[in-house]
Amino acid sequence: MTSTRERIQRVSLDLFLRQGYEKTSLREIAEELGVTKAALYYHFKTKDDILTSYFVDFGDAVKALLDWAETQEPTPRLRRELLTRYMDIISERHKMIQFVHENQPTMRRLDEKSRFKTFMNRMNNLMTGPDADLESRLRGFQAIMTAHTSWFLFFEEEGIEREELRAAALNVALGMLAANDIHRAADPVATELATAAIAAAEDALEEQVDKNGETAPTAPTAEPSPAGA
Repeated sequence: MTSTRERIQRVSLDLFLRQGYEKTSLREIAEELGVTKAALYYHFKTKDDILTSYFVDFGDAVKALLDWAETQEPTPRLRRELLTRYMDIISERHKMIQFVHENQPTMRRLDEKSRFKTFMNRMNNLMTGPDADLESRLRGFQAIMTAHTSWFLFFEEEGIEREELRAAALNVALGMLAANDIHRAADPVATELATAAIAAAEDALEEQVDKNGETAPTAPTAEPSPAGA
């Protein structure tokens, strides 16, 4: 059953996203909830208190996940499991991620960006390891960011369901981790297989173009300049 605190969080976040954080008052939140301002004050004294509560709850969930992951053997299986669980946390709180994206000045004022940065550093170390090269660290970071950005880039697109977007974003992020595993292993066989797969895909595309009677556009040839020009 949803608690009063959770209802306040859900309703206020909807209002913040719909009409803006600065333009939303506690009175409007109370009216939307159908309660008095006094009842609202019992749980939260200010809008900032409500907003901070989102990040405290999110932080508690992420910290518990990271604490668990840091006690495990750092394997590709662990990284996939960690990213999958993190995607679940983000999926449940996708509106908060949208708010963070759209309200950077408020985030800076509340100093919540520092909390996010700490979590992201720990997460990225788990995804890539402390001795990873720059390319691996970038892939690991982009895998994490895919879990974030998918929700404010595509969630409102017509016809895309929440679970469909979660699955697609997770597949893309896991693909980045797989590419990292190949890169860091420096396995000649794996590298050769990946190169062969890319070449096969390019050949198939060229065959499809030839079958359709299409040709790649060529750059126009410059006509010679008239003598004396």
